[in-house]
Amino acid sequence: MPTFDDRARSSAPPEDVWKLLYDPSRFPEWWAGIGTVEKSDVDGYTMYPDGFPDFPMPQQLRTDRADGCVAISCLVSDLTFEWRLHPLDGGATEIAVHVEIPVAEAHRLGDQRDVIHRSLVALAALAAEPPG
Repeated sequence: MPTFDDRARSSAPPEDVWKLLYDPSRFPEWWAGIGTVEKSDVDGYTMYPDGFPDFPMPQQLRTDRADGCVAISCLVSDLTFEWRLHPLDGGATEIAVHVEIPVAEAHRLGDQRDVIHRSLVALAALAAEPPG
C-alpha cells in the first residue's frame, strides 16, 4: 500500500488548528479540491469535489482531541488520512499528516501528495490568521 507523510508548522496554537481540522464543514476553506461538504452523521460526512457537484463521496471521520488526531477514511476510494497536532514552543503547532492509498488507487499518489501538501500549507496559514 503506497503511503506518504507531510508536515507543516503553524504559528497558531493547537486549539485554533483543531477548530479547522475536526469540523468537516470547514474543510472547503483549506482542503484543496473539496467543493462542498454535507454532514451526514456523528461519524461521517459527504464530500463533493470541486467541479463535481453530482459526485458524492461519503467519508468516515474519527476524532481524538486528547491525542490531537483526526482520521478520515474515504468510503469510495479507501484513501485514509491521519492528521495529528503537536504543540511546539511559543504556542505554535506542528501539523502532521499520514496518507495511505490502496494499491488500486496507486496511480493517484503524485496528485495526492500535491493536494495534501497544498492543503497542509493552507490549513497552517488559515489557523494563524487573526480572528475577524
